[in-house]
This record gives sequence, structure tokens and C-alpha cells, in this order.
Amino acid sequence: MSNLISSNRLKLGRALSLAAVTLTVGILAAACQESAPPQGQGASPAGNSAPPKGLKIGSLLPSTGDLASVGSQMVNAVPMLVETVNACGGVNGEPVTLVSADDQTDPAAGAEAMTRLAEKERVAGVVGSFASSVSTAALPIAVRNKVVLISPGSTSPVFTQAAKEGKYQGYWARTAPPDTYQAQALARLALERKLDTAGTIVINNDYGVGFEQEFVKAFEAQGGKVLNKARPTRYDPKATTVETEAAAAFAGNPKAVAAVLYADTGSLIVKSAYEQGKRAQLLLTDGVYSQDFVDKVGKGQDGKSILTGALGTVPGASGKSLAAFTKLWEEKQKRPLVAYAAHAWDAAAILALAAQAAKSNMGEAMKDKLREVTNAPGEEVTDVCKGLALLKEGKDINYQGASGDVDIDAAGDVVGSYDVWTVKDDGKLAVTGKVNP
Repeated sequence: MSNLISSNRLKLGRALSLAAVTLTVGILAAACQESAPPQGQGASPAGNSAPPKGLKIGSLLPSTGDLASVGSQMVNAVPMLVETVNACGGVNGEPVTLVSADDQTDPAAGAEAMTRLAEKERVAGVVGSFASSVSTAALPIAVRNKVVLISPGSTSPVFTQAAKEGKYQGYWARTAPPDTYQAQALARLALERKLDTAGTIVINNDYGVGFEQEFVKAFEAQGGKVLNKARPTRYDPKATTVETEAAAAFAGNPKAVAAVLYADTGSLIVKSAYEQGKRAQLLLTDGVYSQDFVDKVGKGQDGKSILTGALGTVPGASGKSLAAFTKLWEEKQKRPLVAYAAHAWDAAAILALAAQAAKSNMGEAMKDKLREVTNAPGEEVTDVCKGLALLKEGKDINYQGASGDVDIDAAGDVVGSYDVWTVKDDGKLAVTGKVNP
């Protein structure tokens, strides 16, 4: 009997041990399932195998931060395009969905927002960003997740070279021309006004340094001389004191100072130079083309804007559909057209047209159609709805945008002209003409 009891106890012990092991394995398996990201929301682009119904796009633009004075105004162009497209039947037979994100003009915040758009919202394309530094941070995330990124305003020349080296795999394009061209235009503007010596001061990021290098090259190629070429003046984007940098840009008494700035920190630069008695013709760029920047700089002792007489360039909108877009903008926004709004509209339009041409709502298919819908051959169209209708019929199109012809090349670039702007005595912005590279 004792042997039988011992045997039964042994069997019972083994059974309990097996049950405990089974329970433990089950708990561990459940825990692993809970901690693993759902399909389509992890780092792997494989999640795009089950895309949401209809085309889903995002916008990654600055509603806050150093570029908000310009970016917050252009944000509204993207939902206007989506509304227009949905009113004429959508894309691939379904309405387009838009998810908007504020990149805060900050690379870290932009990367976080891009990750959410790509891996959680699972968008196929994104309009953004405006700041080149944010686009630089967002691009690896876009490429990894097979999301097309079209910027309406990241103009740094570094993207051109990286695209030519194949780093973006075709997932990158922009509707604003690179600063290679704007720097040439600004240099030409200066020399046309007999400003043959210049200093430079730029924000120390991809946008500022890239522009500076191209400006120095173009200015000296056209006969000018950059006085601080050997020791360029670059300031920290998060700087709170800039007296030393402001003084350095004016060293040697140049006839002009090319200042590549953002609005918040740039206003500190200009005010500091004024307070130190530094005087030269200011040459400004698109990063500060806003009334908010002029107002932040303020007025001088004579009651006039400190920026009175400053000259600047900004990518102009001169496309064949500009008149129609301007009318729509003024009807919807109840205010005059702002810089880069047309470029944002075109970026969103190209995403929609590429998806329709690909007959797919997936970024991987859309990227191969970006150049096809924006270049010859194909019927020229200025109306995005007409373009979608022709593509549904299997016809080729050549989209002519509001910002320009948007003939995207193999590096994702376009060529454009530039508006020349100035600041009047009363502190109001005025466009005075155009200049070409």
C-alpha cells in the first residue's frame, strides 16, 4: 500500500509540475503578444500589407516654433486640397483621409510626429516638412516605412546630393526649388544693386549652412567678395544671446549682409545689430518672409521699421493654375494668398495624382508615379479633378501646379523663379519684382 501511495504521489507531483510549466508558458506567450506592436504599427514597413481603406495622407508642418509665422499659414492649403479632391470623387474610388501633425519647427518633435504618421496612422504620403532640419530627421522614418514625403518648403541643397546617391529610394520630392537656385538669385539681386562686398550670418542647421555655402559660391562667381568667408558667422538655433554673432557679420563694413534666419531667433540678430550701430543693406530669405518677423524686430528711434529697405527673396508662385488657386484661397481663408501655400497645395495634389496613376493607395507604388504625373509627355492639366479623371481613363497627364510647372526631376527637385520683397517705412511687406537664378 505504501508503494502505491508513493507512486500516486509521484504522479500527482509530476502532473502539478507540468500544469505549472504550461501555465507559465501561456502567461509568457500572452505577455509577448501584448508587448509586440500590432501589424503595421511597428518599425517594419511590412505592416503596410493591410492599408486603411482609401488614400490616407499626412501633413507635417510647423504650427508652432521658430517657423510658425510662415508655416502656420500654409497648413490650411492641405485640407483645402483634400476637400477639393473628395468633392470630385476622391482617389481610387474612395475619399482621401488627412492626418495633420505639428512638427514644432524642431527635428526631435518632427521625427516623433513622423513616426506616428507612418507607423500608427499608416499614411501613404506626407506633405512636409517646412524646415530642412525637420525633413532631414523625418526622411529615414519615411523611407523605412515606404511613405512618400513631399516638402513644400525644405530648400536645403543637401537633399539633392543625398537623393542622387540613392539614399531616399525615390520617396522624396519637393515643390519649392533648392537653395542652390535661391542663393544664385540673391547674389544676382545684390550685384545688380552694386553691392559687391558682403558678410554672412546664418542659422547653424542644414538650411542656413547650405544656403551660405551656395551664396558665397554664387556671389564670388559673379564678381563679389564675401568678407567673412574664412570665418563664417553661424548662430545656434536655440540661442538667446546673439550680440557677438551680430557684430561679426558686419566686420569689415560690408555693403550688404546676407542673413539666413528664422523669425524668432532672427529678430534677435537684427535688433542686436541695430542697437550696436551696425549698418549695411540686409539681404534676407524665405525663412523670415512674414509680417510677424517684421513686427518682432520692431521700430527704430525714428519711428520707422528697423527693417525698412531690407531686400529679400522667396520662391514665387507663378504656375498656370495660380489664379484659380488664389481665388479659392481667398474665398476659403478670407485673406490674401501667403507664401508657400501654393507649394503645399501642389505637394498634396501630386500625392493624390500619383496614387490614382498607380491605382494604389500604397507609398511604394505612388513613388514610382511622381515624375510621371508631373512631366511630359501627357496632357497638361491645371485642375486636379480633371487630372484624376484622365488618370481613371488610363490617360497620361502633366500636372501644372499653382506654384509652378512642378517638373520633378530624378533628385526630387523642381526649378522656379523668386519674388523680390522689401519692407516699407510703415513696416509692411511688399513684393517689388522677380529675379531668376
